[in-house]
Amino acid sequence: MGRTFKRVFYVIIVLGLAAAGLAYAFRPQAVPADFATVDRGKLMVTVDDTGRTRVRDVYRVSAPVAGRLLRIEARVGDAATAGETVLATIEPSDPSFLDRRSRSQAQAEVKAAEAALALAQAELKRVRAELTFARSELERARALVLRNNISKRAMDKAGRDVQTGQAAEQSAAATVRIRRYELEMARAMLIRPGQKRGKTGSQCCVEVRAPVSGRVLRLIQESEGVIAAGTPLLEIGDPGDLEIVVDLLSSDAVKVREGAAVMVEEWGGGTTLAGTVRRIEPYGFTKISALGIEEQRVNAIIDFAEPREKWRSLGHGYRVEVRIVVWQGENVLKLPLSALFRDGEDWAVFALVGGKARLRRLAIGRSNASEAQLRDGLAEGDRVVLHPSDRIVEGVELVSRPAG
Repeated sequence: MGRTFKRVFYVIIVLGLAAAGLAYAFRPQAVPADFATVDRGKLMVTVDDTGRTRVRDVYRVSAPVAGRLLRIEARVGDAATAGETVLATIEPSDPSFLDRRSRSQAQAEVKAAEAALALAQAELKRVRAELTFARSELERARALVLRNNISKRAMDKAGRDVQTGQAAEQSAAATVRIRRYELEMARAMLIRPGQKRGKTGSQCCVEVRAPVSGRVLRLIQESEGVIAAGTPLLEIGDPGDLEIVVDLLSSDAVKVREGAAVMVEEWGGGTTLAGTVRRIEPYGFTKISALGIEEQRVNAIIDFAEPREKWRSLGHGYRVEVRIVVWQGENVLKLPLSALFRDGEDWAVFALVGGKARLRRLAIGRSNASEAQLRDGLAEGDRVVLHPSDRIVEGVELVSRPAG
């Protein structure tokens, strides 16, 4: 009987220890978490996007006439003075090729022009011969009239014949010149493309000069070639007069007001530059995003509010990151955005109350990428859980996560 009692006693002790071990093993564990404190401070709401710099007034220089553009010697960055610097030179283009029929026709016109010139030269010789004879007759008539051998009328007729001969000589000489020009025109039709032709200094070409003072920003047509009138050649502007253009989503653009403060970041200078919004363009456009989604975009134009010395290294077409302030407040009750999550239609957080997690539904106001304005639900100094995991539920015990 005594042995049986001892055996039962030992079994009870073993079972008790086992039960205590299981209870200890499966007891509720405190969940480690990161915490933040609800506090008051400055809150700034911005619209963030990528923009690019550009010269405020870019002048595109185009060809005033059609012709052969000589290679442009100017280089990007070269200085130009309005009305003085020659940016490009255009000379007449080569003639076009002639087909067999057109060439045969042109050759025949050359031969016809040569024959017409020969005929005009022969006519000039005939007229000059008659003029020589008329002058001889006039001399004889003058001698005879002194001896009263001929009448005064015969003398006048001889003088008239000389004047008529002189006029005929001038007319024949002009005809010869006309036939020579016609021959040159006919021969010009036979000039082949690439055939050397005479040049008379700068009169053969058109010089395109800088319309304004500044620097060459971009060469559009650098190599020599035949161009049409109006062909863009290069762009010129003043790189010291820059602005920023950023294409905002139309839903963000409606929040931005002209005169809003701007912070220009990640432009390569290591500092943040100040700027102001000068204009929100009233015209939107469609842009395809990197994901292939159509987006409606609106250009916002931003002026630098800093002296040029601070952004001198920027140029035309440089990439910048801009933050446009759409709202800011002082002494705002706020909490980290990473503490918030959705609970149905409401925003909620897990607050640390008595070492345990308590669900609190909140009324949230304005927010930026890291913080949100708290309108109701918590008080200053309350602690909330950051990045709550699925292990954190109502009433679970919480412990601060060890550093590192």
